[in-house]
Amino acid sequence: MIQTKKVTTLAALVLISALTSVSSALAAEVSIEVNLPVSEGSMNYRPYVAVWVEDAQDQTVKTIAVWRKEADWLKDMRRWWRKAGRYDQGELDSVTGATRRPGKHEVKWDATNQQGEAVPAGQYTLNIEASREHGSRSWVRQTITLGKGEGNQVYTTKAAEELGSMTIKVSH
Repeated sequence: MIQTKKVTTLAALVLISALTSVSSALAAEVSIEVNLPVSEGSMNYRPYVAVWVEDAQDQTVKTIAVWRKEADWLKDMRRWWRKAGRYDQGELDSVTGATRRPGKHEVKWDATNQQGEAVPAGQYTLNIEASREHGSRSWVRQTITLGKGEGNQVYTTKAAEELGSMTIKVSH
């Protein structure tokens, strides 16, 4: 009887420990303020934008958002297309929306992978890529930390030709 209680207590402690380590990443929310600058010129089209996250091994964890008009031009976001776009066609519909006007637009990541499972604590890289027809392409990366005792964090990226300066907030 006493031996059974010890085993049950040990099993409960292991379960609580496992749930606590997962919940630190699960409780995180990442807010990305995507800033699209005004583009001058007669051939001015709204840019296609992809936002995705990679793990410390540069493997795609999840495509967070894709703003597009026609699917034919998704390949112009070359980095995203090679890493995730051509493989994520089933899940793409759930994160796809129309292109956006110039200005600031908020995108949120709930710290889950493409299957909806909480990601473990660690280093992740947020990627934002923009491509404009008759324009150029821009790709911005920012490494963030989830869990591991980190408090709330704020990161600011430098502006690129098709992307303005962006703010990334990690809340635990």
